[in-house]
Amino acid sequence: MDALAILDKYYPEAGEPRQLLLTHSRRVAERALRICREHPELHLDCGLVERGALLHDIGIRFCNAPGIHCYGTEHYILHGIIGARLMRSEGELWEAEARICERHTGTGLRREAFLSRGLQPPTTDLLPETMEEQVICYADKFFSKTQPEREKTPEEAARSVSKFGEEQAARFWEWHTLFG
Repeated sequence: MDALAILDKYYPEAGEPRQLLLTHSRRVAERALRICREHPELHLDCGLVERGALLHDIGIRFCNAPGIHCYGTEHYILHGIIGARLMRSEGELWEAEARICERHTGTGLRREAFLSRGLQPPTTDLLPETMEEQVICYADKFFSKTQPEREKTPEEAARSVSKFGEEQAARFWEWHTLFG
């Protein structure tokens, strides 16, 4: 099964959530694949980068985020964990994509981000580790789901992640030096 077939499985009906997810994810994939082309020295798995970028937000429909037409019950910060669960239900061949889902929020989240919101934390920090995870996480910061057609400047992207703490902005700038 390919990434678009999995998206079709979880977003079968036409409508706002599906259109928003596809628009956002394609923009992220385009930017991430450009990084792959511009940085052959990183030896990135471009197939994984494309699949991961298309699937990274698959969990949003289960979250309560009316501003992006998602009317589920879960806190939005959990969308990556939910997406990882969906990907793992597809089988062990999708583990790399599951890790991308769970590690792309902000520039990765520490357990404290969940605790501070009164949520059950994961057993470990969810920080991007592989280069593919980092590239997708970085590319994602340039596109908001509330304004999917607009690309943020690096300064705007850094500001948006700093709401999770200064560590987030610092990690973004490290990636910007490497990938930007």
